[in-house]
Amino acid sequence: MNDQPQDKIRIEDLSFFYGDFQALDAVTLAIRPNEVFGLMGPAKSGKSTLLRVLNRMCDLIPGIKVTGRVRLDNDDILAPDCDLVGLRRRVGLVLSRPTPLPRSIFENLALAPRLAGRKSRGELAALVETSLQAARLWDEVKDRLQDSALKLSGGQQQRLCLARTLAMEPEVILLDEPTSGLDPISTAKIEETLLQLKNQYTIVLVSNNTKQIARATDRVAFLLMSQIIEIGDTRRVFTVPKDKRTDDYISDRFG
Repeated sequence: MNDQPQDKIRIEDLSFFYGDFQALDAVTLAIRPNEVFGLMGPAKSGKSTLLRVLNRMCDLIPGIKVTGRVRLDNDDILAPDCDLVGLRRRVGLVLSRPTPLPRSIFENLALAPRLAGRKSRGELAALVETSLQAARLWDEVKDRLQDSALKLSGGQQQRLCLARTLAMEPEVILLDEPTSGLDPISTAKIEETLLQLKNQYTIVLVSNNTKQIARATDRVAFLLMSQIIEIGDTRRVFTVPKDKRTDDYISDRFG
């Protein structure tokens, strides 16, 4: 008998408050292994908040309140005894603005694994190469790994941040508007990378660009005013949405 859960992440009746403001209202959804799951909706609909709950980065904000349940495989990640360091290794987060460290390209990727106990220079070098290849950046930087990461272009810096997340060998990758400040060529490279990465990872993508959601995701949830309005296969949602509000959003009639 197979005891493996069908869903990688299962969210049940999740509500989230910043003080008196409710950012998520009874959200329930499931994210499957090895898919790119999209979260779309207008500003302040709760998309980024949901991402931060999934690796408990929300804990860093004072005055929050969370109710409901979130499971990663069979682990309750909202439990008081959840290992947050272990969780954030399993669930990596890439933000909208690239944040490379003021160090070399090599050290940007090697630092966290080294602090986690991986000391061998050869092992670290192999991990750096593998992560950069997965982020489709290796060919562009392999001859200048000791250069400052701050010398990279914006698109390269974003792929470096993705590679830095991959170097921690996570199971889930969360992406919060990863191409919002990038040119079309860099955006295309990020999207092509996601299609490759989903063979090894579960990916959750937040984007305000509905065309990007349509191109890059397998399934999608539409959030509006802190609630899930519709969930489904991306192609179905974009061609025959069940809710008029979904249709209005993807048709640019509001949001």
